[in-house]
Amino acid sequence: MFRIAACFVAPVLLAITLRAAPPPSTNADKVWALEESYWRYVQANDLPSYRSLWHPDFLGWPSMNPEPLGKAHITDWIAARSNRHESLQSYALEKLSIRTTGNLVTTTYRVRATWVDQNGSADTSVSRIIHTWVRNASGSWQIISGMSAPTDAEGH
Repeated sequence: MFRIAACFVAPVLLAITLRAAPPPSTNADKVWALEESYWRYVQANDLPSYRSLWHPDFLGWPSMNPEPLGKAHITDWIAARSNRHESLQSYALEKLSIRTTGNLVTTTYRVRATWVDQNGSADTSVSRIIHTWVRNASGSWQIISGMSAPTDAEGH
């Protein structure tokens, strides 16, 4: 009798518990929020905050570099634009996919970025980006690898 009652009561209690508790933020959600922070930092020219997103052992290949690079050069592209008196006026992220595997989250997306120079001339480009984020010992996420490339003629 007790077993039969437990079979009916346990699912009801589980359903009540699941309904009452808000769903926890997933690792994918946390990392996507960091991707959004990445672009806010670029727009604000906040290099220290931007640099904090990158793991010390980062290795990646930005589209504007002829060779892969590490964390020591991760802000070079922002500084180069700033030195030319260009600023990021606007951007839009198109999330394509996010995959989670243990302590790794990989994001893929397109970004449409419009840069404006000191004369007000605008330049808009669309890039494809992939980042792999790793959760470090403190539980925070940092980019451990990545790559970017311009889109093709169809915008893909």
